Amino acid sequence: MKIVVIGGTGRVGAKLVRGLGAAGHQAVAAARSTGVDIATGAGLAAALEGADAIVDVSNPGYGDPAAMLRFFRASTGNLLLAGRRAGVRHHILFSAIGAGRVNDGYYLAKSMQEALVAASAMPFSIIRSAPLFEYIYDVVDAGRAAEVVRVPPVRVQPIAVEDAAGVLARVALRAPANGIVEIAGPNAYQLPALAQQILTANEDYRPVLIDGHASFFGARLDGDPLAGGEAPHLDTADFDDWLQRALVPA
Repeated sequence: MKIVVIGGTGRVGAKLVRGLGAAGHQAVAAARSTGVDIATGAGLAAALEGADAIVDVSNPGYGDPAAMLRFFRASTGNLLLAGRRAGVRHHILFSAIGAGRVNDGYYLAKSMQEALVAASAMPFSIIRSAPLFEYIYDVVDAGRAAEVVRVPPVRVQPIAVEDAAGVLARVALRAPANGIVEIAGPNAYQLPALAQQILTANEDYRPVLIDGHASFFGARLDGDPLAGGEAPHLDTADFDDWLQRALVPA
């Protein structure tokens, strides 16, 4: 199969491209560095020629919520239009647990993106993932101050990049679900406890301050919206295993 991975040079995309290629598929990494700009549509037609499936793991970053909305609206519209023209039979969107539940920040933008995909004429699968372990580092970095690290009181079921890429590869090779599948790690953690583990492992002994006003990728969270849903597809890696691997020098 020819599978075009949008954002194929990023954290998840690069592993997905390698995994699909190792399994004998034609995996194409589509990104600005490879001549494809989904925000404008430049290079899309050529990249999608003969493609069986699109996997969209693109991400503009977690900065300005309005900019994220603009990016996902433009890029998803371009992808769906180009995919229909190319005869692509399966559009897979990598989304986030919290979309449809959190109406703020990154999650509001992902909800809008999901709605565009679901309303299109393209057969689709939406994979809502729990936060990646790697993203916990980003949350900790965002909360760093001179004396403390501020994080929100959130429960998460993080998943490793390798597991997320593996799920996406399996989904790309199957018939479209035309619905939403949630994936999460096997264990639930309180985010402040994970933050403290990361700091300690990196010999940073600042205390973690639980702050209900701290944001999680631009969103203020209320309740427990990031844990796995009613029937998450659990994967194997747990945080201790991941952290041990992450601390091994490259």
